[in-house]
Amino acid sequence: MRPFLLEGGSVSQMPVAEGKSVQQTVELLTRKLEMLGAEKQGTFCVDCETYHTASSTLGSQGQAGKLMYVMHNSEYPLSCFALFENGPCLIADTNFDVLMVKLKGFFQSAKASKIETRGTRYQYCDFLVKVGTVTMGPSARGISVEVEYGPCVVPSDCWSLLLEFLQSFLGSHTPGAPAVFGNRHDAVYGPADTVVQYMELFNKIRKQQQVPVAGIR
Repeated sequence: MRPFLLEGGSVSQMPVAEGKSVQQTVELLTRKLEMLGAEKQGTFCVDCETYHTASSTLGSQGQAGKLMYVMHNSEYPLSCFALFENGPCLIADTNFDVLMVKLKGFFQSAKASKIETRGTRYQYCDFLVKVGTVTMGPSARGISVEVEYGPCVVPSDCWSLLLEFLQSFLGSHTPGAPAVFGNRHDAVYGPADTVVQYMELFNKIRKQQQVPVAGIR
């Protein structure tokens, strides 16, 4: 089993290539990685389900409910991540899913809220790259790209190297530094940082469902 504190990483969204489908764009990206010399290293999955505060727990003053995101990452099969809206990230074991069933009087699953990304893991030297298809129900909604640099646990120490590698196959669509890094310049990178980035990406894709995204060539 992988240790928790392992690497600095970046999670970003890749726009769909002009005139191509989501799957065709994923194939273009993975072909670029293979041409660089990256080798397939199995598959991965990250999923997220949204819960909202049960109406019975809200006061009569029109109090707004809060959201909680329950996530799983196949890199950490024995763990479950609970991210509270504008709050902390709780790392628990997989029994947390059972606990959520027992807490249905306080948190209720939002209808049709599950979103996930699945794809192939690639290893290139010290970089681990995961290119996934983001789906909601039966429909493909976007593309996720995660890159991790194994030898470094402090993102600020390796961001320039990550950026250079990302540019080698993402070109002009290379992302900026993840917001989760914030002012934590010397902080050690952990699994919660990756999960927060996936949560932000999933929420962005949800909002983009009815908004066309400029394609790549």
